[in-house]
Amino acid sequence: MTVDPKPGLVARTLISQYANSPTLVQLINNMDDYINPDADFDAFYDFVWNVETARGFGLDIWGRIVDIGRMLTVPGDVSYLGFDEAISWRPFNQAPFFAGVQATQTYRLADDAYRKLILVKALANISDCTSASLNRLLSNLFAGRGRCYVSDTGNMEFRYVFEFALAPHELAILTQSGAIPKPAAVQANVLQVDLPTTFGFREALMQPFGSGAFFTSSGLIHAS
Repeated sequence: MTVDPKPGLVARTLISQYANSPTLVQLINNMDDYINPDADFDAFYDFVWNVETARGFGLDIWGRIVDIGRMLTVPGDVSYLGFDEAISWRPFNQAPFFAGVQATQTYRLADDAYRKLILVKALANISDCTSASLNRLLSNLFAGRGRCYVSDTGNMEFRYVFEFALAPHELAILTQSGAIPKPAAVQANVLQVDLPTTFGFREALMQPFGSGAFFTSSGLIHAS
């Protein structure tokens, strides 16, 4: 019976005078299966080292490295009475009036949401907060989602503008996590414009009369 040594480390370890011994070759092959750390290295890389694929405790380690926790306060998923053209508003007998205080809830971020928060904080740690670097940050974080950019509005203020709807956890990351980068002594706001439902000029890809709602101040949120 002929037993071939496994390619790679086993084949390099086995000297030629024992290469024809099926017993020794099989023993070394079995030992490689038992103690070869390659699988552990691959798992460590995927679950801890690579932030793009890290899970669970691996992301918790990344969070400690960039100094951002997994707990986040997110606006509550509550619908209020309002016009049908607006986003998430409901008609009579289906939702209450807005009481002036936004309902919130604090919860533990899932891995994918926490990964985005970690990336925001990591980029904020190394950003020089110029418009060019902030635009690169946005294009990397929201690739393929639509147009997003920063706008200098003057008076020591600027805006993060998103021409698409943000998920609740994304809006919370941008407005409540404290991780969003901004220049010193400059106030940052997040402007969210959902073009398919907002009234405006056709050149801006907005909607005409009877097809879109007016933009309201609820789409402009201060970023902490």
